[in-house]
Amino acid sequence: MLVLASCPVEVVRFTGGWLFDRVMAGWEATVLLAHDSDARPLRILGARTAALAAPVRGMRPQAVVVEAELYASDPRVRRIVKDALEDGAEVKLWGNGWPADLDGGESVQHRLSVAARAFKAQAMAAADVPVESVPVTETFRTGEPPRVRTAADLIPVS
Repeated sequence: MLVLASCPVEVVRFTGGWLFDRVMAGWEATVLLAHDSDARPLRILGARTAALAAPVRGMRPQAVVVEAELYASDPRVRRIVKDALEDGAEVKLWGNGWPADLDGGESVQHRLSVAARAFKAQAMAAADVPVESVPVTETFRTGEPPRVRTAADLIPVS
């Protein structure tokens, strides 16, 4: 699984629980960051990190999760996402809106496990994000082909 974000704080706040649950289910997670920053919060969730500027040749992720604002502003990110969609990968975005150049855009939610909520709280504290409570769900926009839309950990938002 590949996560593309501007900084660790955004990943932890919006996808931290889902990321943790996927890692605990056996997924390997790599987070490519646009800005150099402390990766400790992401390591708490079980993810590896690298700079977005680092080459990603040969990487064919089964899932790509992207910060919508980064998709809109960075052509490298758009290329990675479009390549992933062509390969049939699961693609999720978080943040405002669905890019006009992508088809679809359905809202889905992941219900965090109790462990994910606990680890997300620790990751948020490590990122110096105030934590009053960790939400039970995280919401994404999805645009993968219907044949891929079978992820049991994501349900459509009604």
